[in-house]
Amino acid sequence: MQLEIRNYYEVLLMELLSDEGLFDELPEDYLADLCCVTLNQLPVRYIRHLVDTYFFEDYNELKQMKEEIQAALEKSRAFLKSKLAEEQQEDI
Repeated sequence: MQLEIRNYYEVLLMELLSDEGLFDELPEDYLADLCCVTLNQLPVRYIRHLVDTYFFEDYNELKQMKEEIQAALEKSRAFLKSKLAEEQQEDI
């Protein structure tokens, strides 16, 4: 039996990246790293059915989750930028 469970933070992060046009703008490897680093900073919230989550979720809770994701995403971008700068320095 295969269960359909998902991390809701992952769903919201993908929506944010899509809304900001980052899927078209950034290389796939960078996006994968960005998602991993971002999600590792966030709690996990498993869901079974996305439609149920939309129906039962509280607006303030969703707003808070999106703010957490945005903050984690900004930290992740800064972290990856600094790592890239370090790698470029090592190559010199």
